[in-house]
Amino acid sequence: MPSSKVRASAKDALADVLKDGMLILSGGFGLCGIPSALIEAIRESGVTNLTIVSNNAGIDGVGLGVLLESKQVKRMVSSYVGENKLFMQQFLAGELEIEFNPQGTLAERIRAGGAGIPAFFTRTGYGTAVAEGKETREFDGHHYVMERGIFGDLAVIHAWKGDTEGNLIYRKTARNFNPMMATAAKVTVAEVEELHEPGSFDPDHIVTPGIYVSRLVKLDVIDKRIEQRTVRKREAAPALAGSDG
Repeated sequence: MPSSKVRASAKDALADVLKDGMLILSGGFGLCGIPSALIEAIRESGVTNLTIVSNNAGIDGVGLGVLLESKQVKRMVSSYVGENKLFMQQFLAGELEIEFNPQGTLAERIRAGGAGIPAFFTRTGYGTAVAEGKETREFDGHHYVMERGIFGDLAVIHAWKGDTEGNLIYRKTARNFNPMMATAAKVTVAEVEELHEPGSFDPDHIVTPGIYVSRLVKLDVIDKRIEQRTVRKREAAPALAGSDG
């Protein structure tokens, strides 16, 4: 009997979940491990006034960049956004709200949200703009900033392998924000490159247990992009001994 968690497409997986004004956690780091198909389904749905929590905002026309193009995002909670010109333009024009977080703080806020921890203290950001408007305390001679945990309405994540019960395995750098985001939302939807039957995985290899995953969809097309491709100029081959040149 097919699992009730598996959906035929990203659109089907999100059909009755999306609403205007949602807080959505979107996995990935740069363009690695981003849930591209699910992001595209969000764009096609037309929902607006979204708050997106993500390490970054993709690049122009790719990843979360497509939601910026359609102006469906009201607010971003991020660490790094330097690769997206449209992001910068909308921010400077007052069309987009931004809450910047140090990367480790953002990761911990999401982990805390998934663990049911409402707030925690960190030394990172004390005495900077990051701490403005936040409670601070001194512990053992050091100053700390209180940060709130993040728990969203929806998490969209990308995994390498999944089984029909929602157990997930990630591959290399794609194991970034995806695992913690999977735990930190009312509904978690995963897109997977490979879909397997339950019992196919070594239990020690499972990173996200299926209890956290509400729905999943197998990708038919896997588009893996390089955010920045930098190469050095090829050096001329050395002349062979005894050659005339």
